[in-house]
Amino acid sequence: MEEEEEAIGYLDKVLEDEDDSEPGTPTSPVSPFSAGEKRDAGKGLEMRKLVLSGFLASEEIYINQLEALLLPMKPLKATATTSQPVLTLQQIETIFYKIQDIYEIHKEFYDSLCPKVQQWDSNVTMGHLFQKLASQLGVYKAFVDNYKIALETAEKCSQSNYQFQKISEELKVKGPKDSKESHTSVTMEGWVLSSCSPVPVSFQDLLKHTPADHPDYPLLQDALRISQNFLSSINEDIDPRRTAVTTPKGETRQLVKDGFLVELSEGSRKLRHVFLFTDVLLCAKLKKTAVGKHQQYDCKWYVPLADLVFPSPEESEHCPQVHVIPDHELEDMKMKISAIKSEVQKEKANKGQSRAIERLKKKMFENEFWLLLNSPAIPFRIHNRNGKSYLFLLSSDYERSEWREAIQRLQKKDLQAFVLSSVELQVLTGSCFKLRTVHNIPVTSNKDDDESPGLYGFLHVIVHSAKGFKQSANLYCTLEVDSFGYFVSKAKTRVFRDTTEPQWNEEFEIELEGSQSLRILCYEKCYDKTKLNKDNNEIVDKIMGKGQIQLDPQAVQTKNWHMDVIEMNGIKVEFSMKFTSRDMSLKRTPSKKQTGVFGVKISIVTKRERSKVPYIVRQCIEEVEKRGIEEVGIYRISGVATDIQALKAVFDANNKDILVMLSDMDINAIAGTLKLYFRELPEPLLTDRLYPAFMEGIALSDPAAKENCMMHLLRSLPDPNLITFLFLLEHLKRVAEKEPINKMSLHNLATVFGPTLLRPSEGESKAHLTLASDIWSHDVMAQVQVLLYYLQHPPISFTELKRNTLYFSTDV
Repeated sequence: MEEEEEAIGYLDKVLEDEDDSEPGTPTSPVSPFSAGEKRDAGKGLEMRKLVLSGFLASEEIYINQLEALLLPMKPLKATATTSQPVLTLQQIETIFYKIQDIYEIHKEFYDSLCPKVQQWDSNVTMGHLFQKLASQLGVYKAFVDNYKIALETAEKCSQSNYQFQKISEELKVKGPKDSKESHTSVTMEGWVLSSCSPVPVSFQDLLKHTPADHPDYPLLQDALRISQNFLSSINEDIDPRRTAVTTPKGETRQLVKDGFLVELSEGSRKLRHVFLFTDVLLCAKLKKTAVGKHQQYDCKWYVPLADLVFPSPEESEHCPQVHVIPDHELEDMKMKISAIKSEVQKEKANKGQSRAIERLKKKMFENEFWLLLNSPAIPFRIHNRNGKSYLFLLSSDYERSEWREAIQRLQKKDLQAFVLSSVELQVLTGSCFKLRTVHNIPVTSNKDDDESPGLYGFLHVIVHSAKGFKQSANLYCTLEVDSFGYFVSKAKTRVFRDTTEPQWNEEFEIELEGSQSLRILCYEKCYDKTKLNKDNNEIVDKIMGKGQIQLDPQAVQTKNWHMDVIEMNGIKVEFSMKFTSRDMSLKRTPSKKQTGVFGVKISIVTKRERSKVPYIVRQCIEEVEKRGIEEVGIYRISGVATDIQALKAVFDANNKDILVMLSDMDINAIAGTLKLYFRELPEPLLTDRLYPAFMEGIALSDPAAKENCMMHLLRSLPDPNLITFLFLLEHLKRVAEKEPINKMSLHNLATVFGPTLLRPSEGESKAHLTLASDIWSHDVMAQVQVLLYYLQHPPISFTELKRNTLYFSTDV
């Protein structure tokens, strides 16, 4: 590491408080005087002379070193063409690559600067010399590009050639002329290293002691700008080879963005680390290395940005067959991960063995990695105009938009097509490990114990309005939160048509699974069916803006609404939010008014209505089957909370306008009202009394015993509960029949409704809820499995069930 730092040189003080300006943009002028401070001009000019004298002394040492280094090069070249060469011409060129050029640059600089300093005149100009030196700094990049190969070649030659070994051992590097320093021997490695220790080029000191009205001031300012651009990606603690790469136009190649993406390669999903440089997109994977060795990346492919194009949806060829993991398998994996998390917490609480904890963490990482690899489904295709296409699968439209925008921003510059040589590709890929900004795969098992575990519970969000649109459009917003290392879309506002200032004022309840961030994306709705994306058969709506905020537990965990604004590409979206912990939001609180339907026992409601199934259940199901059964994500996508509350109020009041209101209401709000009704029952539909028996029954391994038990439990339910349950069951089966269209499988529906129908009321739940964060606890898993068992069962008839006299000997 030290050798590599030496190779690039410390270049004196490496730019203090460097800004984040784009490569090539001038930095703000360095004022020669502090604000309000009056500096003695004469003293400043004296300091200027001292700084310049320092430059000269450093240059003299450096040039002497370069001369000594170049001494053996001529005799080595002379023998190269003889019958007994010490080194071949190619080996000499490799070892001494660019050293002659570096020497000539500094000799010219020294020869020009020396007389100006020795015959000092405060008005003499020399800024142009520094400007020229700064403009030639690129030569060091070429040197460092070659550094590793030069070193390896020198070492190999030294080992295999006795004559060369003697030369390298006997080589003396002289100190400055007339110096009392003793001569020091250097190894061949030292040859290579010392050639890249240039005169310090920190022009800041010189500029600081140059009056602003001096003719040198603008020239030194320009030299500082050039050197800052050269140094902008250098960090003393980082592998210097990362900056040793220039673009074909000779500009500094910098890393703009990197991250982990899932690539569909040869029909299977591969986790890649993708690096976006100023002129090239590089796709890599981390090499497996022996213990103790430096990790490195292996380049899978690269595309120069000049050759990179995004096929439009209608142009893109059909996506190769992607094996889509069923949702229920993803949900099962989340449950496994949460179960392991609970075990880790228990081990830590009991001060268990660190080996056992590490074993659990390893298992958790494997499961999280599987989830990370298999969840993304949003296609992101890029194409090399001279070759093949590459397909990534992302979990969020937000990421797809970020990558696309970052690439398109860079493509606005004058880029050139190129082909990287194997050496250039090796150096570029070698720089990735130290350059990367994203170091770990985004899974929770990578987090330190003291990092925030995120929020578990319900986030209530009101999307108020948006401003800043230049033209009228059909606009809507979606909300995303992070979950298990990736982002998931949780809610969507209605489309506000033909407006520049949409006023949604829609409230959503979003379930959080250890979430730390909320994203809002604003879209323009596209109704043009010719813009169909062949990758996923969906019309692509245009993202107008997107933004993200951190969910600060202290800020959102209050009873009051917290108002905020996200600014996105000149667009401002106003929203409010508040958070409710899971245990608080899932309380079953009986209604004080027994005249309504919400929070009232189902037996009271059916008796009052003289019905077998509550009117609210029948009407909501009828409406969903009429116009929502093909709605993507029906029952999973949140409805607008204000609409749900309005429906709740009219059902509670038994308003005559219920049917008219239902026919006009958004279908997700109606689905949400049905879920809310079951969630607010004072006890679960499948009753508190039978809950322990349901948990035992679903755990039975013998199919016949399980069948007898599960059917017996249904018979044990009160009639209103049983009839309503069977009515809902048949409806959910009909919804699942449309899974190819609505993307809602039996398992998806069981995940949504299982806890709602089975979760015990508050008195019972205390014995079952251990952690507020235990969203995927063993109990929740079992609740989902109970409902899934009945959904997968052949049709169950109330009459047949009651007629059946088989009893299972379980105390219920």
